[in-house]
This record gives sequence, C-alpha cells and structure tokens, in this order.
Amino acid sequence: MTAYDELIAFEHDTQALGQVAGRLGWDQETVMPRGAAPQRGEEMAALEKVLHARRTAPEVGDWLAAIDVSVLDTAGQAQVREIRRNFERASKVPADLAATIAKVTSNAQGKWAEARAADDYAAFAPVLDEVIGLKRQEGQALAQGGDVYDAMLEDYEPGTTAADLEAMFGALRPGLTELRAAILDQPAPKGVTGPFDEAAQLGLSATLARAFGYDETHGRIDKAVHPFSSGSGLDVRITTRTNPSDPFNCFYSTIHEVGHACYEQNIDRAYLLTPLGRGVSMGVHESQSRIYENQLGRSRAFTGWLYGQMRDAFGDFGIDSEDAFYAAVNAVSNGYIRTEADEVQYNLHVLLRFDLERALMSGDLTVRDLEAAWNDRFEADFGYAVDRASHGVLQDVHWSVGLFGYFPTYSLGNVYAGCLYEALRSAVPGLDDQLAVGDTAAATGWLRENLQKYGGLRSPRDTIAQASGMSPGPEPLLAYLQAKFRTLYRL
Repeated sequence: MTAYDELIAFEHDTQALGQVAGRLGWDQETVMPRGAAPQRGEEMAALEKVLHARRTAPEVGDWLAAIDVSVLDTAGQAQVREIRRNFERASKVPADLAATIAKVTSNAQGKWAEARAADDYAAFAPVLDEVIGLKRQEGQALAQGGDVYDAMLEDYEPGTTAADLEAMFGALRPGLTELRAAILDQPAPKGVTGPFDEAAQLGLSATLARAFGYDETHGRIDKAVHPFSSGSGLDVRITTRTNPSDPFNCFYSTIHEVGHACYEQNIDRAYLLTPLGRGVSMGVHESQSRIYENQLGRSRAFTGWLYGQMRDAFGDFGIDSEDAFYAAVNAVSNGYIRTEADEVQYNLHVLLRFDLERALMSGDLTVRDLEAAWNDRFEADFGYAVDRASHGVLQDVHWSVGLFGYFPTYSLGNVYAGCLYEALRSAVPGLDDQLAVGDTAAATGWLRENLQKYGGLRSPRDTIAQASGMSPGPEPLLAYLQAKFRTLYRL
C-alpha cells in the first residue's frame, strides 16, 4: 500500500468512529433516558479520547509527509488537504482538554434542557461558565496568539473571519430593518386556527420530507426539543417538533432539516467515510436547509400545493384560499424565537447572537451579565422586551454544547441561498409550475448535481461560486426578500 492508501484506510476508521459519536448525540436528544446523562458524559469523553488520539496520531503526520500530492487526482489532493488541516488543528488541542470538553458539554446539554423548561437562567449559568472557560482554552490553543473567535469559526466555516462576517452582516442589516419596519406598519394577515392533531402533523411532515427527496431507507424522523439533522452517508436522521396551535413549526422545521439531510445523502458515495463525505461547511449546509425551507417551501407555488394537503389532513383550519394561505405562511410578526422567525427578521436574531458570543469569547461580556445583555439587545433590535428566559437566552442549545462560531453560519447560509436561488431560477424553466403540484425534483436535482454531490471537494466559497456562477454576496438575498415581501404586503 502507498502512504496515501494507508492514510485513507486509517481515516476511514476515524470517520466511522466519528459517526458513532454523532449517533450517541442523536440518541441523547431523542430517546435517551433523562437519568442516563452522567453516564453518557463519560461515554462521550471516552470516545473523544479515542478520536483525538487517532486525529493526532504520529503516523498521520508521517503519511502526510510521505505523500506526493502532485501525482494525486483532484479528489485525492482535496482528501490530503482536509486531513492535513484536521490533523494540524487537532494537534494543537491537548487530549485531556478535548475529553473534558466532550464530558462537560454532554452534561451541560441536560442542564440547559432543565433550565429552559424551568425558565431559570441562574440554574444554567454555572455550567455555561464552565463550558465557555473550556472553549476559550481550546480557542487559544487553536489561535496560537491570533484571534480566538476566528480560530473557532474555522470549525464551521473554513476561510471566513469575524471581520468578513461583520462586513457582510453590516450590508444586510439596513435593508432588513427598513423592510421590517415597512411591513409591520401593515395589517397582519389572517392566521390558521387549530388545534392541529399531532399524529396528522407528523404524517404530513413525512409527506413533505418525501416530497423534497429525503430517502427514508437511509434515515428516520423523530421528535426533539430542538430540531436537528444528524449523520452522513447511509445513515442521516432528522428530527422535528409539533405545536398544537402552529403546524408550520413542524412542517418547516422538517423541510429545513431535510435540506441538511439531503445534502449529506446526495454526496458522491465514493467519498463515504472520508473527509470529503460530508458537507463542506455549516454555511453551505445552511444554504441547503434554507433554500429548501424558504425559497422553495414558502414560495407561492409550493404553498398552493401545501394548502390542499393541509385541507385534506385537517379540514377547515380558518384559511379560505391559496393566496391567504401563502400570506399566513409568510407572515412577518413579532416573536422571540429564532427558529420560528420569518425570513425578514431571521437574520436579526442571528446578528444578536453573533455579537454576544464574540463578546463572551473575548471576555468583554461575562456569563453573569449575559441574560441582561441579551434582553437589552433584543429590545433595542426588536422594540419589545423578552418575557422569559426560554424566549431569550435559553432558547437555543448551541452554547450549552460549545458551538461558539456556529450561529453566524445561519445568516451566511441565507446569503449563499440567495445566490443559489438566483442561479436555480435561471437554470430550471417552469419551476413554479412544478412546485405548484408538489414536485421539487427539478429544483432539488439541480442542487444535487451542482452542489451537494461534491461534498467537501472544494472550499465553501468555491462551492457556492461554482454552483451559482457568482462570488457570494448579500445582494441576491436582499433582492429576493424585497421583491417577495413588497409584493406580498403591497408596499
């Protein structure tokens, strides 16, 4: 075997063990007994020790040094690039620190869920302080004297810095706030009236997953407090949640997670259990979930089909036309929850988190003052006060599990989705006619062939640029939002 063959064989097993760790995380958020949390923390820590040892194994460095990348094809060169990047990053983090982070964040996730249910930030603050201290140590090890937050961003969006994001978000904010203000001056559209049976919601949720191409022979749909997608390759699972008065929460959470899942399911099988066999970044991942959920799933054409499906499932739910249903699906209204926010306001929720977590990592903001800082910023941005912790600082799971640097990729994904949608509409004639009968095959097929199948072959920005034919920027997203909502609200 050549050095390259030995490296790929070793990496295959490391990737397989990583999938096992991911499955433990899926289990913890879906069906694990609540009392098992302390033991699960020990299990996650033990597995992280094994993974860290493999990711930093001296033989990996030896193989990398022995490989002549000039004789490899494009995929081989990309494999070596990603393995080298992961090896160098992992080697900077002490094994004991990596294991401790895995153990503490596993425990913190349970503490967060309990605190969220009780609306008690004070109960969560001590373990969050511990998580932040550990992640700051990790960031300092990775940064090696550079910017800690930029080092954290590398885990989620390689090649992007906080300065890049700040400039992009600065270009987004004025147009979003202006559009939001104009819309909220208009009468609100009529909403749906329930209750909506949970079993019927989950049944239609499964129909939507299939409509968007989710392969249930290599996945499953379960319930979770916070919807998510897990896994890659041949085992990609999603979760959703239900609300008896708001079926859109279930349906659009499902479509969103299907976007993530289809990305993973559609990657070239030749890359299975290699660094190229998963989504290249969280920003690109979010571009898929958001374009499935919003540009396709909330379009006038697709909502016309969904209206008929809902009439079949629930009978009369207070909406008497497809146009009125489209308005209800896309209603812009006050709300606290990021995952339930409309397209106009969603990014404002993300920008709040981006600024706060940067302050936490730099030490400019303490955990003790975080809840007050969140509440002050929310009221300044949205014009009304947070009423309880589960609607504010406790609503998201991310910080409890140490995902600092993750939040900005949501808005970056929206920007990427804007670029992709502009190209998609040009490439797929008759798109609206197809969506009007619930047929997403041409749209999702275009995304599969132009982006998803390549996995981690290219850098994030190159992945978007190759698929969309343009350098990523916020202009297409702003143009799409302006056109859609000014028409919908007759501005």
